[in-house]
Amino acid sequence: MFTTIPPKGDFFPFDNEEEYIRKVKEWGLISASAKSPKKEFLYKRQGSVYTVAIEGYQTSGSHETAVVSFANDVLHCVHPAYLKEMQSGSFGKEVLFVLDEQEAAESGGPEPVKEGKAAKSPKKKEAKPKKKQLPAIELPAEKVSFTAAIQEFSTKYNHFNETEEEIIIFKDVIITGDSPVEVGEAWCGYSKTLKKLELGPEDQLTFDGKIVDRKLNKDIRYKINNPSKLQVEKA
Repeated sequence: MFTTIPPKGDFFPFDNEEEYIRKVKEWGLISASAKSPKKEFLYKRQGSVYTVAIEGYQTSGSHETAVVSFANDVLHCVHPAYLKEMQSGSFGKEVLFVLDEQEAAESGGPEPVKEGKAAKSPKKKEAKPKKKQLPAIELPAEKVSFTAAIQEFSTKYNHFNETEEEIIIFKDVIITGDSPVEVGEAWCGYSKTLKKLELGPEDQLTFDGKIVDRKLNKDIRYKINNPSKLQVEKA
């Protein structure tokens, strides 16, 4: 049993089957060549497996959240990419969900079902060209000074509370000092303090911060915590 996240206000239901097929293809939940729609998907949580149907979606800026329903008609919001991961037979076997201690089990929640043949591994995609991988660096224990440029603004999906967190992705990150260290790419949370600076892509920055080994994806390994003393040179 887990706490569901119902839609906030109205959401966009699918008007017809064509719209439904287009959207689930866009999310990668069925193959681009599929002619008939898949009506049920697996939802995996806390060691249990449920079947859900996609009822529609909500939007926030450029991001979409799928609205699914369980067998007892309970509605729940989930990121489409996360739902796609759940269709893999290996999902959940390597991931340990850490739940908030204050999360309460609510009556009326969905009932789990046994996982059957519907759990098929997604088709392999063509490999993309690999980025240049910099060697692992010895991380300083204290705050250090950096130079960097803003590569893009993005979001990071939080699997624990199923929300999107705004982030900044940096490029050309260098730890300055007597012996400069090239980091490459790194990321940090897009805090209210940073938003006040009205940053934009390609802006050049100097700042202090603490760098930690917290992977964003297979290409971006390091996170910068609590950037301060920022100086910005607008692009």
